[in-house]
Amino acid sequence: MKINMPSLNKVNKKRPIQSSTEIQSPIGRALNWLLFFVLTLTILVPLAIVVIASFKTNREYMYSGAFDLPKSFLNFDNYKTVFSTGHLALAYGNTIFLIVVSATISILLNAAAAYAIARFDFKLKKVVFVLFFIPTLIPGVLTQIPSFVLMKDLGVLNTRMAGILCYIGADIMQLYMYVQFINKIPRALDESAYLDGASYFKIFRKIILPQLKPAIATMLIFKVIAVYNDMLAPSLYMSDPDLVVVSTALMRFSTNQNTQYNLMGAAIIAIMIPTLILYLFLQKYIFSGITDGAVKD
Repeated sequence: MKINMPSLNKVNKKRPIQSSTEIQSPIGRALNWLLFFVLTLTILVPLAIVVIASFKTNREYMYSGAFDLPKSFLNFDNYKTVFSTGHLALAYGNTIFLIVVSATISILLNAAAAYAIARFDFKLKKVVFVLFFIPTLIPGVLTQIPSFVLMKDLGVLNTRMAGILCYIGADIMQLYMYVQFINKIPRALDESAYLDGASYFKIFRKIILPQLKPAIATMLIFKVIAVYNDMLAPSLYMSDPDLVVVSTALMRFSTNQNTQYNLMGAAIIAIMIPTLILYLFLQKYIFSGITDGAVKD
């Protein structure tokens, strides 16, 4: 007896695949929107309080609520005071110097290490790769005392070199992403270039580095934000007033006796704007770099 079975195409036409949002119940969708709303408020409410406070005078801040609007949003006296007394122009200059030098060296060192791990076979290769992960298991606070002693012995304490040395170390996130990208590059390109007389350094410079541009762009953004927001290393190793950076500049508006919250709010907004602009313009590189490097072929 012959049984007529419906074809797979007919079944698919009759029952199209539903997305997760279509399968989700109305209660589930409502909970998702509620969670999204709560998280949005958690982020925006503190930011709104800081923005409002940055336009208030000392008297307005002392005798008004957190959500009470200032008399004028065109009063930029707090921002002028921040740039003059907080020396933000100097802080921006020192921060940019640290970012440019440390990010360049860090990217080159991690890319070279990833090239050696991904392309060459040597003894204890897996052990070397695992050793890069071990520092991530050690809390950074535990290493500050020996790091401080090392900086002092090297004679770089209270210099920009101290900050640079803190930021150019091995970055396991960079290393892992570069290794994933290099594994996608055909080895035939390396072999053909080597047969044509190219050295390993030239292969790295001419073939590997250009292929790493998406990963480098992503890691550069993360490195810039990490250096820009770091307060621990500059406050410990660059305590000289002339070496102030944007993160330590905030500390000038807060003391044990008094904190000028309206000036602190203006400083926070002035420091936050560059990172916000950077993220808005380069966010596509962040997501594309992560997704391209996170999946193996």
